[in-house]
Amino acid sequence: MFRPLTALLLAGSTLACAQANATDLLQWHNNSLTYLYGQDFKVDAPIQQTLTFEHASGWSMGDLFVFVDSIHFNGKGNDNGRDDSTLYGEFSPRLSLGKLSGSDVSVGPVKDVLLATTYEFGEGDVETYLIGPGFDLAMPGFDYFQINFYRRHTESGRDGDGVWQITPAWSYTIPVGSSDLVIDGFMDWVVDNDKGYHANLHFNPQIKYDLGKALSLGEKQLYVGIEYDYWKDKYGIEDSNAFRTDQNTASLLVKVHF
Repeated sequence: MFRPLTALLLAGSTLACAQANATDLLQWHNNSLTYLYGQDFKVDAPIQQTLTFEHASGWSMGDLFVFVDSIHFNGKGNDNGRDDSTLYGEFSPRLSLGKLSGSDVSVGPVKDVLLATTYEFGEGDVETYLIGPGFDLAMPGFDYFQINFYRRHTESGRDGDGVWQITPAWSYTIPVGSSDLVIDGFMDWVVDNDKGYHANLHFNPQIKYDLGKALSLGEKQLYVGIEYDYWKDKYGIEDSNAFRTDQNTASLLVKVHF
């Protein structure tokens, strides 16, 4: 029987053990805090403030990305106003075939092949395990470009069986005067699902100006900008005239790296 949780925990424990017992295996790391304010959200309260913690790191056997959102609803919250905030996060370790084998596995635009895993967690019916192949790509001009193909398995079974998700993530830097404009983000595309959890597409880029560099406070430390959020059939709920779930909005953003 296929057990995505076992594979996910093995990948995560490998990275955790490396951090605890052999910190020299850590190649790089970065943490950040982001504040967002936006309006016109769907399904949840229309006005939201979000504080996001993000961690990204590279290891001798792969990489790790973690984020946690603390989302606060302005005005009427969820559950008829009784719930004015929520938490959501993802823990995403990937194991690198190239790093683990010590050989060059690149071919064409593919720089590396990875085992990609993600654990989605938070309040409500969100607990989900994802596993599948990942690829790091060499795309001209991009700081990085990766794409992961996941098989989704929800704890509650709401997705049904055999649901696939395609997730590209990227970063692109454009010099602007004495500073830089960074366009980065991700897209989650859950495909071909006719079960209760409808197929959906979530496109979520950030457009950020390196204010720290412009003010000579240090580059890649302080950003201001916007986060665009397009989500067709949000949360896998099919959009209808009776209940609109297609989300198209933007939030003001302040981001600090440390």
